[in-house]
Amino acid sequence: MRNEYELKQQICEIGKRIYNRNMVAANDGNLSVKLDDHTFLCTPTGVSKGFMTPDFICKVDAKGTLIQANKGFKPSSEIKMHMRVYEKRPDVGAVVHAHPTFATSFAIAGIPLTQPIMPEAVIALGCVPIAEYGTPSTMEIPDHVEKYLPYYDAVLLESHGALTWSVDLLNAYHKMESVEFYAELLYKSRMLGGPKEFDRATVERLYEIRRQFGLPGRHPADLCQNKGLPNCHNCGGRLQAPASAPDPQSADPQLIAEITKQVMARLGLL
Repeated sequence: MRNEYELKQQICEIGKRIYNRNMVAANDGNLSVKLDDHTFLCTPTGVSKGFMTPDFICKVDAKGTLIQANKGFKPSSEIKMHMRVYEKRPDVGAVVHAHPTFATSFAIAGIPLTQPIMPEAVIALGCVPIAEYGTPSTMEIPDHVEKYLPYYDAVLLESHGALTWSVDLLNAYHKMESVEFYAELLYKSRMLGGPKEFDRATVERLYEIRRQFGLPGRHPADLCQNKGLPNCHNCGGRLQAPASAPDPQSADPQLIAEITKQVMARLGLL
């Protein structure tokens, strides 16, 4: 377990990464990390995430109220949506909000990331819905994000950006990278005439691989909200009545083993 200063250093490092990867501009974006159920570290308002040092980082309580900060620094007004994630998802240890260009373009266009086009995205993310527009700094954004929290680990924010969360800051950041990479590939494949999507059976096999990996978080492989169908891709990212989980015994073990091998190789796990 990292101590508080080390976590502040990591926040600054991830801040540099999202800035250098063009996921934020100027003073955009915010990061937070859970210390315990009552205290959290977060980035301050009005500073570039690419130029932070540990003394910039603020400490807040579970309501986002400032506990400690150096002179001249205060939490972002968007800490409210971070706190809502922690409140509704006790398994979450960190939250990342950014404006990656491709993912945000989909959010502005009102297009969720629901097309199953590559194994890694299906396994790591499932589909990424769009939370309805909310005015920045108000309770509208956390209120609109809340209904997606039990079922997903990433959402687009309509006309705003993207929000990801996970067990720790590095994993939450990696989810943001995955969302942006998925959006970029989807955009470029559409420019080439449209992506070739996986069929339903292939998606189910990839979901089974995720279950075998035992990855943390929430994912359509575990619970889908797509109108009674066994996977959530192509649903438009809108929540409906829960579906029953698919029977893992119905999958072809030899095919699952081969797909698992290929995916693990792409993920650098072999």
